[in-house]
Amino acid sequence: MTGAAAPSPPPVRWGLPLAVLIVGMFMSVLDVSIVNVAIPTIQKDFGATTDDVQWVATGYSLALGVVVPLSGWLGDKLGMARVYNVALLAFAAGSALCGLAWDLNSMVAFRIVQAIPGGILPVMTLSMVYRIVPKQKIGAAMGMYGFGIVFAPAIGPTLGGYLVEYVDWRLIFFINVPVGLIGFVAALVVLPAFPAGRAGRFDLPGFLAISSGLFALLLALSEGASWGWDSYRILMLFTYSGLALALFVVIELEVEEPLLDVRVFRYWPFTNSLLLIAVLSVGLFGVLFYVPLLLQQAQHLGAFETGLVLFPQALVMGLLMPISGRLYDRIGPRVPASVGLLILATGTYLLHNLTVDAPRAHVMGLLAFRAVGMGLAMMPIMTGGLAVIPTELVSRASAFNNVVQRSVAALGLAVLTAMLTSQRAQLMADRSARLRPDQALPLISAADPTGGSAGGSALLGHYALYQATSARVFVTAVDNLYLVTSGLTLVGVGLALLLRSNVRRRPDTAAAEPAAPTRSGGAGPVGAARLEGAAH
Repeated sequence: MTGAAAPSPPPVRWGLPLAVLIVGMFMSVLDVSIVNVAIPTIQKDFGATTDDVQWVATGYSLALGVVVPLSGWLGDKLGMARVYNVALLAFAAGSALCGLAWDLNSMVAFRIVQAIPGGILPVMTLSMVYRIVPKQKIGAAMGMYGFGIVFAPAIGPTLGGYLVEYVDWRLIFFINVPVGLIGFVAALVVLPAFPAGRAGRFDLPGFLAISSGLFALLLALSEGASWGWDSYRILMLFTYSGLALALFVVIELEVEEPLLDVRVFRYWPFTNSLLLIAVLSVGLFGVLFYVPLLLQQAQHLGAFETGLVLFPQALVMGLLMPISGRLYDRIGPRVPASVGLLILATGTYLLHNLTVDAPRAHVMGLLAFRAVGMGLAMMPIMTGGLAVIPTELVSRASAFNNVVQRSVAALGLAVLTAMLTSQRAQLMADRSARLRPDQALPLISAADPTGGSAGGSALLGHYALYQATSARVFVTAVDNLYLVTSGLTLVGVGLALLLRSNVRRRPDTAAAEPAAPTRSGGAGPVGAARLEGAAH
């Protein structure tokens, strides 16, 4: 069906609606990193094993893999604002249930309930940002949007560490309830209407293919270390995931109403941006995961102290996000993305010189330096990719964005962890082989708790030597991972140089030519027929 598109409504104020959207999205992204800090305390309270308690995080990730592909269709079917509001309430309710969990099984079940709206919120937020913000201001708006994408995971360990160490771990969930309720009321008041569009028939075969494929992939990545990467179960999961995702592409190219339109990949800037987002995700979450481990296991810092070391990088990223957005509006994505990735690669390389007794101020400085690169690069890359996508397809493209961020972060951590485990074993064997029979043992204490026996003192000395060697081996293995991550980021610099040096936008064509059939009927205040940038 074709016909002249309705004229675009007059410009609306978008600052306040954008702030409301960022609050909801920030809450859902923050929950991913803030919960990780509480895992050891939850394990202790519920008397669970280490493998079992990891399902608090694993269950959340698996549910996200299922629901994110569905988000775009729901927005078209029911209206984006309505889906966003319901998701806010559902996330607050799921958070309250998590805070009330009485054992590990109930906690895992409630985390899955919480993940369903948690996966929908970022997709709806990004789609609505592109509907309410004028195209000439999209860079600045995406800079503010990036505050949630990058700042939330970085500040999570600090806030979570304080709550776990000094208050109660259940508060990391309960704190979402008032925020969600306030966000819901604010969304009802300030968000413009996004009418439901023509979503078409639900693509059940495509949904089953991608959801089961992502589920198998995320499960394999989450359990590979404990089940064994070469075990029958993991290999079968990887095989099924590859076949299911390939089948999904075939289905989406054949059906009239695809769940996710894979044709968005014909726009090279968008495809390139996904590759760069993958590089940034590995760099961001790799450091956010391994630096706290290094500080806690090698330097024996508490959760809150560790969070304080990570806090300056969060501030730097939060300050640079709006600046990078304005740079995008002025000069396009190539320069800030290339410079940012180069800084990120340099900072990651410098991290490989960390030692067991590295001063905290030195670690803070290196993390803050890396954060300059992350803050400059993230939003220009994401904005430059989405700018070439027709507005009616942004919800589909943003769903792909979220799938890539979640999956690649999990994949990167799984591969890096496998490398870390292998290197630790090899380095420990090498150092043990170099120990001499007359090796001097560390002095434990003048007061020997074993009663003063020579054998007891020797045992304690050997144990202290093992602990010191193990800590040094762990730090060396982590340092080697940073070399690998730095090299990967340098590859991203090459991809960033392929981005456009300036922003070329086509004028809105809604009034000049017939509108092509779209699956999303409700154009936002800026109009749904614009196409920003060239496709090639």
